[in-house]
Amino acid sequence: MADPIRLGIIGASPTVGWAHRSHLPAIAASPEFELTGVCTTRMETAEEAKKQYGARLAFDDYKAMLAHPEIDAVAVVLRVPSHYQITKDALNAGKHVFTEWPLGATIEEATELAELAKAKGVRAVVGLQARVAPAIMHLKDLVEDGYVGEITSCSMRLIRGGVLERVAGRTWQRDDELGATTLTIAAGHSIDALRFVAGDFSEVSSIVSTQVSQWLETETQQMLDVTAPDNIIISGRLTNGAVVSVHVASNPWAGSGYRMEIYGRKGTLVATSEDSPQLGEVFLQGAQGNDRLEDIKVPDKYTNVLEGMPKGAPRNVGQMYYQFGQAINGQQADFPTFDTAVDLHRLIDSIRLASNEGRAVSTAS
Repeated sequence: MADPIRLGIIGASPTVGWAHRSHLPAIAASPEFELTGVCTTRMETAEEAKKQYGARLAFDDYKAMLAHPEIDAVAVVLRVPSHYQITKDALNAGKHVFTEWPLGATIEEATELAELAKAKGVRAVVGLQARVAPAIMHLKDLVEDGYVGEITSCSMRLIRGGVLERVAGRTWQRDDELGATTLTIAAGHSIDALRFVAGDFSEVSSIVSTQVSQWLETETQQMLDVTAPDNIIISGRLTNGAVVSVHVASNPWAGSGYRMEIYGRKGTLVATSEDSPQLGEVFLQGAQGNDRLEDIKVPDKYTNVLEGMPKGAPRNVGQMYYQFGQAINGQQADFPTFDTAVDLHRLIDSIRLASNEGRAVSTAS
């Protein structure tokens, strides 16, 4: 076995945030990597994360981490507005990079980073974890193996709860220009899973809407204006000719979860989850030549993490780290690259444009 890859996590808060929820526990159960360094904006929290997760080095300046000779790869796990500059600096330092989705605040930022990653010859992964969820990978293979035959139509729905109030640490997401919204995050991940399984979009018509125009900030009890969209409805066509419909929403109460349906001339496939496909456990059902959906077991071959990997948020992040590690070690790996991110940024921009102009928009690059 190759020596463990020495990883540094930028944004490694020991108490809150996505790294705390997913990356740090995932790395602790990933033998391909050694958690060599953790970085936060304060040495006090960096030292706490170092102690909690067994890292060797603590940093309060990410540039110092990037300059350290014992760091082979970094994960950029911060708020979206910080992704671009830190990822760019990491690439210029010659490090392999795992940056969370969205890759940048704009397609221009994402495109620049994708081109830089290729120029530097490093492995660059974007955190579209639904693509490595075992059930989604199996679903893709079933479609490619002809389970449904020629796809005629497909639909996807993700309805989540909770947009009337936010804690102070999350109210920044109300600003559409900061890039972390229902459109980019919830819709971005779930639409990417759809196109991964069923094929790319060729045309979209859409409604991108903000139905709840103010949030209550719970600590201050202030009402804050919201520009971030919370309901996205899309109709369109895939490049294979199938028609498609999508509804992704963050509604006040009792979200109904995730459902993707693929209909073809030979059969039907359905994927469901209580949460987004990159977060929750996904269950599969199928029918061929009849109207009775039956459960489909996901083969063990799609699971690359060890039994010790925590369930929930860390699990698919761990799946992604496995692929990241395989690629760094020169082995075959199938992971979402920065080019994958650029394609998704382009699709989301087309969805916005279709809504703004009230017309169908071609998504051809």
